[in-house]
Amino acid sequence: MPTKKRIAFDPATFLANAGLGRRIVHLKAKHAFFTQGSPADCVFYLQSGRAKLTVVSTNGKEATITLLSVGDFIGEESIAGVVGLRMASAKAMTACTALKIEREEMLRVLHEEHAFSDLFLKFLLARSMRTQADLVDQLFNSSEKRLARILLLMAEFGKPGEPETLIPKITQETLAEMIGTTRSRVSFFMNRFRKLGFIDYNGRIRVHKSLLNVVLHDQWPEPNSQTPVVVSKAS
Repeated sequence: MPTKKRIAFDPATFLANAGLGRRIVHLKAKHAFFTQGSPADCVFYLQSGRAKLTVVSTNGKEATITLLSVGDFIGEESIAGVVGLRMASAKAMTACTALKIEREEMLRVLHEEHAFSDLFLKFLLARSMRTQADLVDQLFNSSEKRLARILLLMAEFGKPGEPETLIPKITQETLAEMIGTTRSRVSFFMNRFRKLGFIDYNGRIRVHKSLLNVVLHDQWPEPNSQTPVVVSKAS
């Protein structure tokens, strides 16, 4: 009697649909995927929207660790060992849709499906590289350049496809937390970026590609210049 042929596993299909040990959840902006100190018993895969990881110190001060976008896993520490407690909170910055994967199902698919474990390993390596880049940024770059980098990351410059130049709503207080400075300094830098034509904002921030020159090439206009001057050749 012929054996039944096994259907090939597709990670994209697995992460797009509910099933045994996984379900699709919808969160409104500012709602939490999980909170610091809660049991680390599941992993989320962000299908749409933007989110952030935050931590709160013993004296109640909150800091934003990193921003999350489509294709990111959230709460991957839950599979590191025995079930422990969350060391950070994950909150939606915009309306989000995510696949909630129970810890046991996540471990099973990692062990049994090499295509999925390859995808997850690539994510972990990318997250590690991002963490190292964040540390270098904090140690060696000015707060103004750190702000430029955060805005570019939020606009997803450098990712495949066209960047989302209109970034999710974010307060200057949150930006200040992320780059390690004060809200007044962020306000000063944002006004400077706007005057130089790097960004526009009126409730929402729109990031222009010219801001890349600040981060990649450290190219700033002359101190007294307001906008670039275009010189055309005489015909």
